[in-house]
Amino acid sequence: MSTAAPVRVFVSRDSAALSVGADGVAAAIASHAASTGAAVQIVRTGSRGMLWLEPLVEVETQDGRVAYGPVREDDVPGLFAAGFLAGGRHALGHGLTERIPYFARQERQTVARVGLIDPLSLDDYRRHDGYKGLANALAMSPADAVQSLIDSGLRGRGGAAFPTGIKWRTVLAETSPVKYVVCNADEGDSGTFSDRMIMEGDPFVLIEGMTIAGVVVGATQGYIYLRSEYPHAERTLNDAIALARKAGLLGDNVLGSGKIFDLEVRRGAGAYICGEETSLLESLEGKRGVVRFRPPLPAIQGLFGKPTALNNVISLASVPTIFANGAQAYKDFGMGRSRGTLPFQLAGNIRHGGLVEKAFGLTLRELLYDFGGGSATGRPIRAVQIGGPLGAYVPESQFDMPLDYETFAAAGAMIGHGGMVVFDDQADLAHMARYAMEFCAIESCGKCTPCRIGSTRAVEVIDRIVDGDNVTANVHLLRDLCDTMVAGSLCALGGMAPFPVLSVLNHFPQDFGLPSAQPAPAAL
Repeated sequence: MSTAAPVRVFVSRDSAALSVGADGVAAAIASHAASTGAAVQIVRTGSRGMLWLEPLVEVETQDGRVAYGPVREDDVPGLFAAGFLAGGRHALGHGLTERIPYFARQERQTVARVGLIDPLSLDDYRRHDGYKGLANALAMSPADAVQSLIDSGLRGRGGAAFPTGIKWRTVLAETSPVKYVVCNADEGDSGTFSDRMIMEGDPFVLIEGMTIAGVVVGATQGYIYLRSEYPHAERTLNDAIALARKAGLLGDNVLGSGKIFDLEVRRGAGAYICGEETSLLESLEGKRGVVRFRPPLPAIQGLFGKPTALNNVISLASVPTIFANGAQAYKDFGMGRSRGTLPFQLAGNIRHGGLVEKAFGLTLRELLYDFGGGSATGRPIRAVQIGGPLGAYVPESQFDMPLDYETFAAAGAMIGHGGMVVFDDQADLAHMARYAMEFCAIESCGKCTPCRIGSTRAVEVIDRIVDGDNVTANVHLLRDLCDTMVAGSLCALGGMAPFPVLSVLNHFPQDFGLPSAQPAPAAL
């Protein structure tokens, strides 16, 4: 009787993989192995981010993991016949996973463990430098820890890109005996999925990042405000929190330090506006998600009126790496004031959709063609909406701009959460601009007039322009409405909703029935 160790086979449990049959593939591998007497251990991981290859199956060999995909249930007998358990050649084979060009050219820092480890194995997490950052943070004074984060150059991986360390320093300086850490996991932007991939594929990195935040700023309680449409992430996070608490990594004596910090997951209200930080806090308190007036800032009066360190998933998941490897190691990536890396997400009309973590400074063209492989239709890419439904439509003439917060802002665009929705040359961008403005009208909390009324009137004016009704006057009116929304709205929902419309007016006027030679302003 053979005593050989079972071959480890890795199949993603990520939502994207599940949606295309990963559970069935895993079951088929287990069943076929049992029927043939093959010794197999199936490990369910997160996704490697190569979503066009899902369900991706990886086999552990002496040389490393060998990838096969996309695998369907009826492919499984053929894989066994080809000797895939030993890395055998097959039409679905891609060789060693880490040598697949899409993967090999990345600079994985924040998502380094996603797809590599069992998401709910603390041993796996620790074997890959997990909780090294927390241990280092606990050995520093709070002031030194905050300064280290400032020195790293980490900025919020959302719309405003505000320096994370400055937020933490503000919370630390407050003398309140009660403080909170809140994670904005209400990932609602179109084309975004990096938060979900981390929460499903490496939940301990978020837990560790929030724990570091808590012990540094003096908070004892944290909350993850989770998008209601993420049931798999919710289960994984709750399971991981329970494991961390049992291991002494959360609770009354964090890592034996005597520090107190605990976590809860709270399901979001299902409203886009709750991705705005003050609306999120209102919702977390059990109230309707409505924007608050600022000042005071949440860092001074946040959750339940107490100082609150509020960051999104990618920001907090970047923290353990910074504290594990040092501020300078992180700052060495990137350009200008945009330091570190960002997990960019490719979606829409793109051949190789998925997640690409790269340092700031590469161009949009590199992402779209070197990684994305061009459009799925094979037609020219005409525009990319970056930064969610409030993001501008970036034309092909700007594809060679470096992905850098300041460069994009100067061009009237934004990087935001790094989500990108790709459109080929058949897209009607006037229709898409109307859709973006209508989305704002529907999702507005209604507190301020420029957003509540301006978005509704803007949709009506767009319809008149498209119908050819008094076009010149209505274009002027539309621009005036957009100016009012940008300047007068309480939050980014109303303040940025005009970006898609203005970008189409400026770069694709022919879609509105306007002369294509119409001069565009320098920004937007």
